[in-house]
Amino acid sequence: MPTSYLPYEPNQDLLLPHSLREWLPEDHLAHYISETIEALDLRAFYARYEDGGARNQPFHPLMMVKVLVYGYATGVFSSRKIAKKLHEDVAFRVLAAGNFPKHRTICDFRALHLKELAELFVQVVTLARECGLVKLGTIAVDGTKLRANASKHKAMSYERMQAAQVELRGQIDALLARAAREDKAATDEPERDIPAEIARREQRLVAIRAAQARLQARQREADTKRGRGPADDDQASGGNKKAGPAFKRAFGEPPPKAQDNFTDPDSRIMKTSAGFEQRYNGQTAVDAQAQIIVAAELTQCAADVGELPAMIAAVERNTGVAPQVALADAGYRSEATLVQLSHSPTELIVAIGREGKRQIGIKSDELPLTAAMAVKLGTPESSAQYRRRKAIVEAPNAWIKHIVGFRQFSFRGVEKVRCEFKLVCAALNLRRMATMTA
Repeated sequence: MPTSYLPYEPNQDLLLPHSLREWLPEDHLAHYISETIEALDLRAFYARYEDGGARNQPFHPLMMVKVLVYGYATGVFSSRKIAKKLHEDVAFRVLAAGNFPKHRTICDFRALHLKELAELFVQVVTLARECGLVKLGTIAVDGTKLRANASKHKAMSYERMQAAQVELRGQIDALLARAAREDKAATDEPERDIPAEIARREQRLVAIRAAQARLQARQREADTKRGRGPADDDQASGGNKKAGPAFKRAFGEPPPKAQDNFTDPDSRIMKTSAGFEQRYNGQTAVDAQAQIIVAAELTQCAADVGELPAMIAAVERNTGVAPQVALADAGYRSEATLVQLSHSPTELIVAIGREGKRQIGIKSDELPLTAAMAVKLGTPESSAQYRRRKAIVEAPNAWIKHIVGFRQFSFRGVEKVRCEFKLVCAALNLRRMATMTA
């Protein structure tokens, strides 16, 4: 007796169209993102297309936002890959509902509406709070370094910039002299497009001078913050030279090893487990209830010190409520931070040193608030609270890199990178909310 199989007719046409919602399981992430995006306020996206007329019909902003957010939630960040998924992936096809925008259209929409996409983060946090997933009883703050869209090999130190300018100026002078000689008589030297060579070197010289100016402006700002001014150099010339390594250089003169990147000048060289790379420092504040990111900021500084007040302010700005308790590791510890937050309604529990390391005695007369925090951490209640920090905040930071797969920014410039980081955190929150409300 022949084996009986279930019907399989790959060439059979469908007699009636199927519902798009039947293509995916009811609890699929695409359905959750689609319903959630429809519940958000998207008027800012529609405003750009008002009075556009019927002759220039853009793709529907609601569809584009759904596709982009789902792409970031599932680790598809490239506009080319999203355009390909719209043909090959069932979830993307369900969200697009028969629309197939090209990769250039997707890229342009994301670039034009990057700020509006970032502002969805606050709406998602508000929705999570309404769903009971954000309590703001305890939050934990931590930083994660993400690669910039720039190569560290495209960076140059201030010392090298000065030498390169002299070298390029010499090459340009030599090419100009050679061009003058060839104008007078033929030469046996190999043919060369001398004007193009001169233009290329002059373009390089302009880029180096611009990078040098950025380093000098950055150093002037840093010197001013330290309480130094141009008048200090005048005193030094009169014989009243101030002591200290900072005064060995003139006001606004960067140290020889200071670097600037040509492709993304806003990025900074940061030390990571993979070595020194061009990175940004993403800051996240995570609520302990369901590990929802309630604040997502980004800095150019590799150190976390000084960022805690800004993160607590961001949480209150996004939710309208100050958290009861904020946990932070030793990277955020400083006497100035504790002084700044001494009157905050949020209780701080900040580590004094690395866990498992012997702590050096803190002089209470010099650092009174730091010494008080050390005593507080010695109590069983505060110690038990601080032990929760890792489980609360480090998991979402790991999800960004290992679950969502976001390791490098697509944009350049700190403002655009900040917006993309908030978009990533909003997509991760939606993914987490879909899991918790399933």
